[in-house]
Amino acid sequence: MLETGRLPGFAVDRVRFSQGHRMLRRASLALLTAALLAVTPAMAQDAPESDPGDILGNWTFQTKPYRDGECIMSGTARLTPHPEEGLYNCELTAIEVCSMWGRSVVVQSCKARRFGNQVSIRSEIEQFLESKAEGLLYVPDNFALTIQNAKRMYGSLVSAATAPVEFRRSEEGIS
Repeated sequence: MLETGRLPGFAVDRVRFSQGHRMLRRASLALLTAALLAVTPAMAQDAPESDPGDILGNWTFQTKPYRDGECIMSGTARLTPHPEEGLYNCELTAIEVCSMWGRSVVVQSCKARRFGNQVSIRSEIEQFLESKAEGLLYVPDNFALTIQNAKRMYGSLVSAATAPVEFRRSEEGIS
């Protein structure tokens, strides 16, 4: 017997339509996801490869005053490629001026190791161009740095004394 307002099979057709609609939406979503996954690597490859933390090249550095404000250090550093990834050859010239014993200018060879945005510089003394007072020991200058960007690193001088230090990309021109 039929009830008024209801047609036989209507409810069944509605359920079949609803299931078909859901399957169509799922298939469309799967195709869209596959298309996006296929395009994403191509878009990433088209993006220019730039490392904002590239540290190769010439740098100048300066510490904040240390030893109760009696000393300050400045200088230059040059970082060059090394065959091992994350490692750099470097040379630096440090100029330390202390009011109690004068000025030292020291050429040092070094290795810089990069770990993400961290740089560790370990130095060895090569030559004294100027020496402070006779009998005073000069210890190699090491640095623990954080890369802010391709033009600035900051951190600490870690040597016979410690002090905050800033490295700035040298803006030397060609003459």
